[in-house]
Amino acid sequence: MKLKRFLPWIIGLGGYALLMVGMAWAGDPTGASTGTIADVTAAVAGKPTLEELGKALGHNILASNFIWTLVAGFLVMFMQAGFMLVETGMCRAKNAAHTAFMNFAVYFIGMTGFYLTGFALMMGNSAGIASLGGVAPLGSAFSIELFGKSFQLFGTSGFMLHGHSYDVGVFALFLFQMVFMDTAATIPTGAMAERWKTTNFVLFAFFMSMLIYPIFGNWVWGNGWLAKLGSNFGLGHGHVDFAGSSVVHMVGGVAALAGAIVLGPRIGKFDKTGKPAAMPGHHVPMAILGAMILAFGWFGFNAGSTLSGNDLRISVVAVNTMLASASGAIVSMIIMLMKTKKWDPNMTINGFLAGLVAITAPCAFVNAEIAFLIGAVAGGLVVASVYFVEGTMKLDDPVGAISVHGVNGAWGVLSLGLFADGTYGDGWNGVAGTVKGLFYGDAGQFSAQLIGTIACFVFVFVSFYLFFFITNKIWGIRVSKQTELEGLDIPECGGLGYPDFPLQNK
Repeated sequence: MKLKRFLPWIIGLGGYALLMVGMAWAGDPTGASTGTIADVTAAVAGKPTLEELGKALGHNILASNFIWTLVAGFLVMFMQAGFMLVETGMCRAKNAAHTAFMNFAVYFIGMTGFYLTGFALMMGNSAGIASLGGVAPLGSAFSIELFGKSFQLFGTSGFMLHGHSYDVGVFALFLFQMVFMDTAATIPTGAMAERWKTTNFVLFAFFMSMLIYPIFGNWVWGNGWLAKLGSNFGLGHGHVDFAGSSVVHMVGGVAALAGAIVLGPRIGKFDKTGKPAAMPGHHVPMAILGAMILAFGWFGFNAGSTLSGNDLRISVVAVNTMLASASGAIVSMIIMLMKTKKWDPNMTINGFLAGLVAITAPCAFVNAEIAFLIGAVAGGLVVASVYFVEGTMKLDDPVGAISVHGVNGAWGVLSLGLFADGTYGDGWNGVAGTVKGLFYGDAGQFSAQLIGTIACFVFVFVSFYLFFFITNKIWGIRVSKQTELEGLDIPECGGLGYPDFPLQNK
C-alpha cells in the first residue's frame, strides 16, 4: 500500500530526471563549441578575410592585456587596506582612528594629485609600452642635453587625462600607475604616525603624488634618463626595476626617513640616556591580517607589472614573490628568537614584508633559489636596520617603514644588478639581449642599479627634507604635546577609534 501511494511520485521524478539528462546535451558544457568563425566581425558573416581575422586577433590580444593589467591594479588598490591594518595595529589604540584615516585619505588625495599632474609628469612619454598597447597618444617630454646625450626629466602629455589622452590604453595605464603611486605615498604615514599633523599630511600627499614620485618614476619607467643609461652609456639595460623596489618602496622609505628626522621622536620613546623604550602596538592580530592582505595584493603588484596577460613569465614572478616573503619572515623570526628568546610577531611581519619589497625589482629576472636568498638577506637587513635606526640614529619609526621599504627597496634593485640570470628581458629599455647581473657577466648592469639607487636617495631625501623643514618652519608639522599625550583621535579626527572600550595602556 505504501509503495502504491508513492509510485506516482517515483515515476514523476524518474521522468523529470530523464528529461534533464536529455536537455543537458542541448548546451555546450565543455565550451568547445562556444566561439566560432561566425563570432568574428566581418563584412560577410561567417567569412572573414585575413585582414579581418588579424584585426580580431590583435584586438583580443590587447583585450587580455587590459583585463590582466586592470585586475592586477585592483589587487594593488586592495593593498591600501593591508597597509591600514598593519600600521594601525602597530600603533597605540588612542591613535587608531587617526592612523587609519591617513591610510584611507592618502588614497583619494593621492589619486587626485596624480590625476592633475602626476601621471603626465611620469608617463607622458610612454608611448613605447608595447606589452600593454594602446598608449600611443602619450609621447612628449622635457629633456636637457648633457655630454652629447639627451636626459629626459619628466613627461609633458596626459594632464588630467584630457584631449588625446581620452584613450582606453591611457586610462588602463593610469589606473595601474596610480595605485603604485599610492603605495609609495602611504609608507610615511607609518613612520610618522602618532604625532603628525593632519594638515601637513594632506600637503605631503599632494606633494608626493603631483611632483616627487612622478618625476623619479619617469626617470625609471617613463623612458627617463635612468632608463637610458644602457642605450646612452652602455650600462647594461639602464636602471631596471621590474615592479618598484626603488620607484615605489625606496621613494616611500626615503621620504619617511626625511619626515621622521624633521618630526622627531614620540614623547617617551627615548630616555635621558638615549635608550629607546618599547611602545608596543595595540592590535597584533590586525597587523598580521594586514600583512597577509599585502602579500595577496603583491601578486598584482609584481606579476601585474608585465602589463601583459600573454607574458607567461608571470608564473616565475609570482612564485619568486612568494618565496622571498617566506625566507624574509623566517630569517627575521629566527634572529629575534636568538636575541630575545621570544617569537616576535611584529618583527616577523616586517621580515615578511621586507622580503616582498626586496624581490619586487628582480622578481622577473632571477630563479627560485636566488629569490629565496634575496628574501633571506632582506629578513636580516630589516632587523639590523630597525636597531640601527632606533639605537644609533635615534629616530622613531613606529612601524619600521624606513627599514622595510627604504633599506630593502635599495637592496632589491642592487640584488637585480647582482643576480639577474639572463633568461628574461630581451630589449628592455631599448637594449638588445636579456638582462644580466654582475655574477652573470654584466658589471654595467650593477653600475646602472647603483646609480639609480644613489639618484633615488639624493633626489627624494633632499626634496622631502626641504618640504618638511620649510612647512615645519611656516605652520609646524607636529601636534601639541597635550594632543600627543591624549592621543590624536579626538583632537585631529573628532572621535576615538574605539569609543566603546576603555583604553588601558593607551
